Amino acid sequence: MRKLLNEELLRLSKEEFKEQQKTPVVIVLDNVRSHLNVGSVFRTADAFLIEAIYLCGITGVPPHRDIHKTALGATDTVVWKHFSTTIDAINELKMSGFKIISIEQAENATMLDVFVAVKGENYAIVFGNEVEGVEQNVVSASDIVIEIPQYGMKHSLNIAVSVGVVVWDLVCKMKR
Repeated sequence: MRKLLNEELLRLSKEEFKEQQKTPVVIVLDNVRSHLNVGSVFRTADAFLIEAIYLCGITGVPPHRDIHKTALGATDTVVWKHFSTTIDAINELKMSGFKIISIEQAENATMLDVFVAVKGENYAIVFGNEVEGVEQNVVSASDIVIEIPQYGMKHSLNIAVSVGVVVWDLVCKMKR
C-alpha cells in the first residue's frame, strides 16, 4: 500500500468547492470560547461540504490567527454568519425549515448511534461551549437532543471532536 500524493487526491479548487451541492446541514456554535476549536470546526465543515456555520455569542469569528491556524484555509470556502445570540440563529433556521438538533446530555436524549436521519431533511446541529455545553434555552427550543454515547470516566469530548463525530455520523446516515 502506498500513501497518495497531494496531486492524486483530486482536491477541489475554491471555485469548484463553492459550486458543489452542499450537505443540508448548518453547524451552530453556541458561545464556543476557543478560536482553535472554531478553526477545527471550519475544517470539518469543509471536509463534509456543510452548508454553513453559524457562530453565536462570544464565539470567535474570522479573521483570527488561531482560527486560521487550525482551519487551514477553510474559512475561505465555508459560508459563515455571526449572530449575537444562539436563539436568534435558531429562530432564523426554524423559519428556513431546518430541524434543530442540540448535542447535549439531557433527559430523554436520543443516542447518536440510534438516531435515524430523514433523507431530504435540513438539519441544524448545535454544539455548546467547552464548559457549560448548550444553553438550556437552546436545548428547550430544539426539536431533538442527541447524546454521543461515551463509556469512559470523563463523559465529555472536546467540542471539535464532538463536531467531527456527529457530522461524520449524520452525513453517512443522510447519504444512505
